[in-house]
Amino acid sequence: MLRINDISYSVAGRPLIVEASATIPTGHKVGVVGRNGTGKTTLFRLIRGELALESGSISLPSRARIGGVAQEVPSSSTSLLDTVLAADTERSALMAESMTATDPTRIADIQTRLADIDAWSAEARASSILKGLGFDIEEQARPCSDFSGGWRMRVALAAVLFSQPDLLLLDEPTNYLDLEGALWLESYLAKYPHTVLIISHDRGLLNRAVGAILHLEDRKLTLYQGPYDQFARQRAERLAQAESLAKKQEARRAHLQSYVDRFRYKADKARQAQSRLKALEKMQPISSPQEAALRRFAFPSPEELSPPIIRIESGAVGYGETTVLKRLNLRIDQDDRIALLGKNGQGKSTLSKLLSDRLPLMDGKMTRSAKLRIGYFAQHQVDELHVDETPLDHLRRERPDHTPGQLRGVLAGFGLGADQAETKVARLSGGQKARLSLLLATLDAPHLLILDEPTNHLDIESREALVEALTDYSGAVILVSHDMHLLSMSADRLWLVADGTVQPYEGDLETYRTALLAADRPAPKDKAEVPTPKRASRDAILVLRAEVRKCEARVEKLTEMREKLDEKLADPGLYDGTNPDEITKWQKKHAEVIDGLERAESLWMDALEKLESAQA
Repeated sequence: MLRINDISYSVAGRPLIVEASATIPTGHKVGVVGRNGTGKTTLFRLIRGELALESGSISLPSRARIGGVAQEVPSSSTSLLDTVLAADTERSALMAESMTATDPTRIADIQTRLADIDAWSAEARASSILKGLGFDIEEQARPCSDFSGGWRMRVALAAVLFSQPDLLLLDEPTNYLDLEGALWLESYLAKYPHTVLIISHDRGLLNRAVGAILHLEDRKLTLYQGPYDQFARQRAERLAQAESLAKKQEARRAHLQSYVDRFRYKADKARQAQSRLKALEKMQPISSPQEAALRRFAFPSPEELSPPIIRIESGAVGYGETTVLKRLNLRIDQDDRIALLGKNGQGKSTLSKLLSDRLPLMDGKMTRSAKLRIGYFAQHQVDELHVDETPLDHLRRERPDHTPGQLRGVLAGFGLGADQAETKVARLSGGQKARLSLLLATLDAPHLLILDEPTNHLDIESREALVEALTDYSGAVILVSHDMHLLSMSADRLWLVADGTVQPYEGDLETYRTALLAADRPAPKDKAEVPTPKRASRDAILVLRAEVRKCEARVEKLTEMREKLDEKLADPGLYDGTNPDEITKWQKKHAEVIDGLERAESLWMDALEKLESAQA
């Protein structure tokens, strides 16, 4: 159980968390929500002990392991699979020790513990997690240095999931996942055997993977039971109640103040006025929780163009001489809202670059409206902002003829107020940078807006504002996002990018989600006809053979230990009566080795059976 008792913490003299408390029962999955900047990541650092509390306490069961995603897996020659396996430090240490241990008692202990932690299935479990996060068998054998930072972040996530800490702390893990990876993570976390705290602004994940919401607001923590939608309803009721109480208190305050003002200097009423003045001083103001008006986006509306605005016939696109997508027959009209589905690496970004005129057609024909304007937002563009300039500087470059007041008005329409307008980009939050990038992408009132993961740095309120802005927007939209809620609210057409082409997807998002999760589960056996099992891949057979060799070596080592102990126990000198404790000691060691040998033989037979089945 995680207990947070009256904790307080300040940053640069500004109170961030004040006398906040919460209790998370063991095994619960809890979503941590709150607006950007309220202190969610700081709370995680306090739980991990990286920051010192000013007051209060945070307690966990003794020896409980806390795990979180590392900033990034370093670029190294170690394979992805071995990197993930190394995350379970206990298993790695026991495996290493098992190869050098000579004491029979210790060998038996090691074998018992390895069996307890299911060490023999570790490679299969690690491989399954990596597969769920987008790495096929061949990629799992490649070194980490072959992958970019974003992909290595997935490896870091796989490593912490594999190590199965007692308390798993995840801070926006879907930011570096595609939709397929995010859906797999939802399913995995729902079955995770220990306690999970996850900071997320993804409503789909918060509705399907957690059973409670921990809300950080007004420097306090409030635990709500149920998924996010239930939390939203409960919170709305609390807000309405708090607003009503605040109004009643304000009316009573006004009445008391009026009495004091009228009678405090009249002799016959002075005592009563004084008592009411004391009541006013003691009255604790009831402040309604922070509920600022939704920070809306304001996308400028383009003029209407004749349909279609883009048509592609028998198109092909790629890089250099490599074709990524072909047989493209696509049409986009100005009222289209299209979500691109498909795993990473299938060509969603390539298609986005083609549509935004960043890549040319290699083959086929593309026609566009002569006056077509396109806005393009990709996550990397947030990182390409000029960090030493202010939002006003960025906007002034694009609109040199506008007055400062006009530029500030445009910034305000995207939630960047007076303070942020003249703050250097380097000091802006991730959400504020994303808003600035969205502003620059839509500044010219594009007829087609292409958004590639626009929500990564936006809190839930900002995501809702984006949904409203897209609903009001009169241009076409192409969306790539792992946020199921955004896709379901904003897209009315689905395109599947897979197998080197793009086709309309006839089902809905829930159908797509179900199909993805079903693909990760074993197909049910038909009672009438049991299909012939597919032969295991060469890599899988090599892994099984290696496991057989390891098990065989353990059996041989323990057999040698048993033979030596048999000789010792057969020595007549052991029974001369001078040291009965010595007999007991050797008999105990013999029993431990026999027990360890039986376990090792059982594991060896299991490994042989798996190998024989795979080779059948």
